[in-house]
This record gives sequence, C-alpha cells and structure tokens, in this order.
Amino acid sequence: AVLWRRLLRKRWVLGVVFGLSLVYFLTSTFKQEERTVRDRNLLQVQEHEQPIMWKVKFSSGNSSQLSNQCRNSVQGKLLITDELGYVCERKDLLVNGCCNVNVPSAKLYSCDSCLPNGCCSVYEYCVSCCLQPSKQHLLERFLNRAAIAFQNLFMAVEDRFELCLAKCRTSSQSVQHENTYRDPIAKYCYGEYPPELLPV
Repeated sequence: AVLWRRLLRKRWVLGVVFGLSLVYFLTSTFKQEERTVRDRNLLQVQEHEQPIMWKVKFSSGNSSQLSNQCRNSVQGKLLITDELGYVCERKDLLVNGCCNVNVPSAKLYSCDSCLPNGCCSVYEYCVSCCLQPSKQHLLERFLNRAAIAFQNLFMAVEDRFELCLAKCRTSSQSVQHENTYRDPIAKYCYGEYPPELLPV
C-alpha cells in the first residue's frame, strides 16, 4: 500500500493516468458522435419513392368470402372498423376479419360522432370516416405539410388503411400541457389540424 501511494505521488504516473483517461474520453465521444450521425441519417426524411397506395388490393364486392382477408382496427370492445371502411359491432365480425355487411349494424364510411373539423369521439368511426375516398386529398395535404417527426412516423405506413389507423390514434397533437386533451370528447382526429382548444 505504501509503495502504491509513493508511486501515485510521482508526476509522470499521474500524467500517464490523465493521458489514458483523456484518450478514453475522446474515443468514447467520437464513437457516440458517429452513432448519432448514423441514427440521424436513418431518420432523415427521404423523397417519396413509393407513394402511398390509396386503394385496397382486393375488391369490396362480397367481403364474406374467406379468400378475402381483412385487416381491422382490432382493439375496440364494442365496434370494429375493417380496411374496406365498414364499421360494425364486434359480434358481427366475420372470421376473415371483415365486417358482415349484411347486418344492420354495418355502416360504410360512417362519420357518426365526428365533427366537421375531422375529430371524432369514437376511434372506429374516425378510421371509417377517414377511409372515405373524398378524404384522399385531405390526407395527401397533411402528409405534404407534416413536420419531419410526423413524416417519419407516417411514411412508414403502406396504405390508406394504415394511415387512417395511425392518424386517428391520439397523439401529442391531441393534448395540451402534456396531460389534458384539447377536446376530451372528440380526441380522435384524421384532419389536418389538431382539435380546437375548448374554453376552460
């Protein structure tokens, strides 16, 4: 122990320890900078090489055929929206994932619970309303005007159904002060702009 204390009091030993620490610090810093630059390049928004496919790949004729599988909004307890734009009660969902269009509860492109600004109080109606063919230009405008962070999120979607699912989910645009909804009733929005602030 005495030998180590004497050795550590020598200036050249302290210089070596300091030099090695400095080399380690600089190496770690450069590696971190390389990782940051690489991550930034991965997140960079690229030009639209593959535009969003605005049409579903199979016809909307007879969606009760098992050969035609549907994706749907999955999580609703009472309602489900399929990729054809039908909203139905969960009990009326067919085994292929599509709504049974022959029951009274099934509605195509339903905007029930939605306001003119594109905000809805029920998620499934938001998705169904968003899927209306007339909403295509609104969605394209949104994608063209989206901030870089939102473009990174929405450019990952492959078609209109995925875009509507993502757009209707509540996001930071739906809240104020990070903990309260801008509009606690109509908080699912497919429109270009966030919900209007309700008076307190």
